[in-house]
Amino acid sequence: MGDEPKKVPARFYRNEAGAEPVREWLQSLRKADRKAIGADIATVEYGWPVGMRTCRSMGAGLSEVRRDLENNRKARILFCLSGGYIVLLHGFIKKTRTTPKADLDLACARQREVRR
Repeated sequence: MGDEPKKVPARFYRNEAGAEPVREWLQSLRKADRKAIGADIATVEYGWPVGMRTCRSMGAGLSEVRRDLENNRKARILFCLSGGYIVLLHGFIKKTRTTPKADLDLACARQREVRR
């Protein structure tokens, strides 16, 4: 990943007020967790398309970056492709086997904003 260009650079979703919820969420995590998730995002940027273990399609144009953290925690960042970028829409710690509908709905709403 040194000198080669990113295939699809990542951008943070920014709401109308200028806030970047995924960046804020990442900053709330421990440094080791941020570093691991950042490495996974870089894997997606340089290697798109990326398959399972690191990435998974969620349907409707959404995909997720997947990271297992210490203490049996599972971090997820939902993203979409738009304008040649990966747009990081929503990040959360997954607490159930399936992705909660509220998290998917929020990512879908942000995706609609990005595409407008």
